[in-house]
Amino acid sequence: MKIGITGGIGSGKSYVCKLLAARGITVYDCDAAAKRLMRTSPTLRRQLTELIGANTYQPDGTLNKAVVAQFLLASEQNAKAIDAIVHPAVFRDFIESGVDWMESAILYESGINRLVDRVLVVTAPEPVRIRRIMQRDGISAEKAREWIDRQWPQDRIRALADYEIVNDGETDLPSQVDSLLARINQEKTSF
Repeated sequence: MKIGITGGIGSGKSYVCKLLAARGITVYDCDAAAKRLMRTSPTLRRQLTELIGANTYQPDGTLNKAVVAQFLLASEQNAKAIDAIVHPAVFRDFIESGVDWMESAILYESGINRLVDRVLVVTAPEPVRIRRIMQRDGISAEKAREWIDRQWPQDRIRALADYEIVNDGETDLPSQVDSLLARINQEKTSF
């Protein structure tokens, strides 16, 4: 059974993934994979260079983040063009990885949810998420709220997910993770 983990910015899904790792579960990180593939895949390097231009990569081979960001933010079409190159590569890499768990902030938006059987959403109240983002990134509450508003609403994701872990800073996370794993193991027997 393949399981996708998602949640909005500041929900704490990466922390939940660390708790899963401590229990021996390998979680494929889509964001880290995308960065790795853009750096190492000759096909992606060629496609991105053809799309963005000769300055996409530095002379030493590293991705020129400023050039890519400028292109990406210039238009919705540009962002979709990059996604059309990177997302399929990540999808293939996940399938080839043999890993059963995957973390993706844009699980539904990217369409990678089609590759999993169940979805776990990590949720947190908006004030908690804003505080976490402000502390982590050193930004204002307004900027944190702007980032939250760019993503799908938490309630929409919750309605689509099969499981939920509440990471509000009060509810016991380890016991929620253990209960989730017990439930999944029980479901696997009838899967």
